[in-house]
Amino acid sequence: MNGILLRLAAPLMSFGEHAAFHYRDTLSFPTRSALIGLFAAADGRSRDEALTLDPNTYKIPYTELEFTVRIDRPGMRHTDYHTAGGGRPHKQGLRTSAGDYRAQNKSTLISRRVYLSDAVFTLAVQGPDPLLEHLTQRLEQPAFGPNLGRRACIPDEPLVLRGPHPDPVGELLHHIPLSLAAPPPPEQATVPVDFIWERQPDHVPPAPSHREVADVPVDFTPTRRFHATRHVWRTTEPLPAALYAPPPALTALAAYMTRTTAHLDQDTPL
Repeated sequence: MNGILLRLAAPLMSFGEHAAFHYRDTLSFPTRSALIGLFAAADGRSRDEALTLDPNTYKIPYTELEFTVRIDRPGMRHTDYHTAGGGRPHKQGLRTSAGDYRAQNKSTLISRRVYLSDAVFTLAVQGPDPLLEHLTQRLEQPAFGPNLGRRACIPDEPLVLRGPHPDPVGELLHHIPLSLAAPPPPEQATVPVDFIWERQPDHVPPAPSHREVADVPVDFTPTRRFHATRHVWRTTEPLPAALYAPPPALTALAAYMTRTTAHLDQDTPL
């Protein structure tokens, strides 16, 4: 199955699984909900229509997509002590769910929001060709600004490494530059890199999934927000140490993107 290749990198990002009320958590890898939300925003869809299928257009449901995540750099967890509503006069601050104003001694709402700092993920997004081609175009010219889990988390460039490719997972394993936290030792031929798979990879012995996560969006509408669960497998793959891209990684990424563009007409792998 063909796929497009994306790179998610930013000073801060957050991928909540049970993010609600006073504590907003984050998983250690991009959630399906965050990725589909990114695509829907780039496509200009509102929250109520983000998952709506229009049979009269190109819009194929996002359920047809499959994600493989390469964890180049896991980042560090950062917790933000966040306040809202404090310092305002009574009846000018926050309201309760019933519509009344919060009491004066409870006018400040405190929450803790967890982020991944300085993380980098490279993704293969596989699915039907019409949807992949459309996503590539919209991510390069988005209707709404992209973010990585929260509005303030703006992704670095480049976001799209290349459009539809016949072997996107092979690109993750063998060709796309690695943004590691530190360079591998000179004598080391391979480096261990973690992967998250939605479907059990062929080289892994049959086994139950490593984790069940509640991040499959069923409805993005704020008043009816609901997520289902999925199974994921986590493996550690030995990647060529030569893929390491010293800072700034943009130099190696630009070279990779230039090479892949040159090979498009020939339709041959790197």
